[in-house]
Amino acid sequence: MSRYTGPSWRISRRLGVSLSGTGKELARRPFAPGEHGQGRRQKLSEYGTQLREKQKLRFTYGMTERQFHNLFVRAGKIREGKHGVNFMILLERRLDNVVYRLGLATTRRQARQLVNHGHITVDGKRLDIPSYEVKPGQVISVREKSKDMQIIKDAVEAVVGRPQYVEFDADKLEGKLVRLPQREEMDAEIDESLIVEYYNR
Repeated sequence: MSRYTGPSWRISRRLGVSLSGTGKELARRPFAPGEHGQGRRQKLSEYGTQLREKQKLRFTYGMTERQFHNLFVRAGKIREGKHGVNFMILLERRLDNVVYRLGLATTRRQARQLVNHGHITVDGKRLDIPSYEVKPGQVISVREKSKDMQIIKDAVEAVVGRPQYVEFDADKLEGKLVRLPQREEMDAEIDESLIVEYYNR
């Protein structure tokens, strides 16, 4: 199954959550897309609720169903902690997400493109794999040849705040994952227990 590359605003409105992180999608049209988007919404079944929660998280990180499920299975093999929380931590450790969290891109989709095009280095080595699992302490930086890119400069200037589990040097355009995130520092709109129930049904 290929990655979804269609209009993200439409998916955001369907799921009722901002996938870009800006909130613009829902501010402009706070209702579902389509002819009947503003009509009475049907009450979701238990399965429907679980599926929606899974889709919200999957589309937020821009992953295929296979990638998403494989990472979920990996999270289940971690002995310490809760399955759902471990899963969300693994998602946060993806290279494209760390680039986004550092403020080098305004959206995860943009961050994934920067990684794919070879503009990002990890510990000084160019890496073009968005799903690469970043370890605490590894230095994420912009490749020397790419430091003058306007898209990166604009993203850094637009940053309002960064999570406490990352640190960033704006002059060097580099940062790192200081530690693994705590549950309260991750997406509060996601109920990870519903996703665990969805895959364990």
